[in-house]
Amino acid sequence: MSDHIYKKIELVGSSTVSSDDAIKNAIAKAAESVRNMRWFEVVETRGHIDNQQVAHFQVTVKIGFTISG
Repeated sequence: MSDHIYKKIELVGSSTVSSDDAIKNAIAKAAESVRNMRWFEVVETRGHIDNQQVAHFQVTVKIGFTISG
């Protein structure tokens, strides 16, 4: 079993559909430049209200990825 070293980045994803979609958007964008992603954690969930309705979901996520030794 090998030891792993991880690095974390923090991103805010947004979506007009759902908080799950906001998470997926953040991970998809990170995947364009970050390799070896292994996990994520939701740090904060918030949203934008317009005309008494939810207009956007915003989710802050930390994404962990392995780095070369």
